Amino acid sequence: MNKLSIEERTRIVAALVEGNSMRAVSRITGVARNTINKLLVDLGGACSNYQDRALRSLQCKRIQCDEVWSFIGAKEKNCTEEMKANGAGDVWTWVAIDADTKLVPCWFVGERHAGCAYHFLSDLKDRLAHRVQLTSDGHRAYFHAVEDVFGTEIDFAMLQKIYGAAPEGPQVRYSPAICMGAKKAVITGNPDHAHISTSYVERQNLTMRMQMRRFTRLTNGFSKKVENHEHMLALHYMHYNFARIHQSLRVTPAMEAGVSDHVWELDEIIALLG
Repeated sequence: MNKLSIEERTRIVAALVEGNSMRAVSRITGVARNTINKLLVDLGGACSNYQDRALRSLQCKRIQCDEVWSFIGAKEKNCTEEMKANGAGDVWTWVAIDADTKLVPCWFVGERHAGCAYHFLSDLKDRLAHRVQLTSDGHRAYFHAVEDVFGTEIDFAMLQKIYGAAPEGPQVRYSPAICMGAKKAVITGNPDHAHISTSYVERQNLTMRMQMRRFTRLTNGFSKKVENHEHMLALHYMHYNFARIHQSLRVTPAMEAGVSDHVWELDEIIALLG
């Protein structure tokens, strides 16, 4: 690790945040895969710690939440009990995004049940400075978790999408079901109906799948260890929040949210290693 120069580290991190797999980064840079993995683990931990400290007392007004599926080692249906005991199987990334600044204040890797929803929303609440409008999909875990975490101090609505039958035939095997419409349901408070939407967080899900090989479907680039999965997420969101200029904002999400006063360079992110 100490033998890598700043230039080599920068090349590795640049390749990782642009969606390359570990083996691809090794081929591009000529650096051993174990060395790249060690850099990811160390830098991912540093990015997670920095964002945990920096993303506090946020002046968010409208938050959207969603969950993104992926898997570790193998899909749940293909895992043995021994593999599951070692962390393999389906995993969900819970994500929140500020609809105005496009900042991602928090995320959480876990299962898709009420306990994980509670943990995720508790973390989100601790980062907010005041009452917000929250929109989630129709996943029932949110219904009870939002009440337990926020009580009545939130304007909460659910957006339930209505899907038709899935397409049939080999040419549409991987095509999603057709969305026939959406139903807005006010759960708590007085949310603005015009802003009951999950469009921004769903677009963020696409960014995740495009920028992280571990989320790309129908490939063998999936994570083999949940710890590495979490470290890559921390690095991805450090780059997304602080170093990547958002096309519609013309600044980074962190700058728009008042968390940072400049666009971070990759060497600044690497400097978090100390």
